[in-house]
Amino acid sequence: MKIVIQRVIRASVTIDGKVEGEIGKGFMVLVGIAQTDTQEIADKMISKMCKLRIFEDEQGKTNLSLADVGGEVMLISQFTLYANTRRGNRPSFIEAGAPDMAEPLYEHMIEECGKYVDHVARGRFGADMKIDLLNDGPFTIMMDSDEMLMPRSNNH
Repeated sequence: MKIVIQRVIRASVTIDGKVEGEIGKGFMVLVGIAQTDTQEIADKMISKMCKLRIFEDEQGKTNLSLADVGGEVMLISQFTLYANTRRGNRPSFIEAGAPDMAEPLYEHMIEECGKYVDHVARGRFGADMKIDLLNDGPFTIMMDSDEMLMPRSNNH
């Protein structure tokens, strides 16, 4: 699973000319689901993401979490995070999860986010979406379950 977290002042998603979801201060999150991902992986990634302390406190230090600032989350399914560009000029997406397994996992992630924040906005799986956001910082973090959940070696 790959997650791109953007700290935002506001964000919205429009589908077919209609705003489908919007948030204020919080995280606009792109989620790429791989064929090998599970609910256990999703739960660990959501927990880590929602507990990140990347909002500034009174001293200007990034020391506050989403819950601390009353932040919101928008989750957008983004299979193109698994684009393989090693060969040729046309990306391959064979590592991305097939829709029949990825969509239920995406829905599960939306529910899981609701355990950490009061408002979770969403896109529509597989839809052509227009995302509008005001990035705060900019402050963008990438998380990859392959790196985050693998055992640490003695070299790191």
